Amino acid sequence: MRTLDDIREEYEFLEGDERYRLLIELGRDLDPMPEALKTDATLVRGCSAAVWVYPTERDGELHFLADSNAAITKGIVALVIAAVQDKPADEVAAMDVTAALAPFDLKNQLSSNRTQGVPNMIALVKDHAARIATG
Repeated sequence: MRTLDDIREEYEFLEGDERYRLLIELGRDLDPMPEALKTDATLVRGCSAAVWVYPTERDGELHFLADSNAAITKGIVALVIAAVQDKPADEVAAMDVTAALAPFDLKNQLSSNRTQGVPNMIALVKDHAARIATG
């Protein structure tokens, strides 16, 4: 998975529909999420599209599997995941993920329906990181 900095660098050079295409591409690049993990327990509440996030941990580093049934929403999920993927749990727990995503200006680039679940995704990621970080 590409780093958030790499994605931001490309995103800043693009406009309009090109940004949508980049988001769709990012969503396609997510690690595949097995259907068996797409359950009510992994469903992110408050999203207009179905979004599933499954957190894992190895040696104190977080790794997330995620999916959505909508291409652009899946790209937004990929942005959130790129901010935290394979980082130490204590770092993610302390991270301001909203600030990390601010350069993408998602609220002004996308409809409110597409971005309404982002705070819930961030909260899920941070809550899981905090649980792992505190043991």
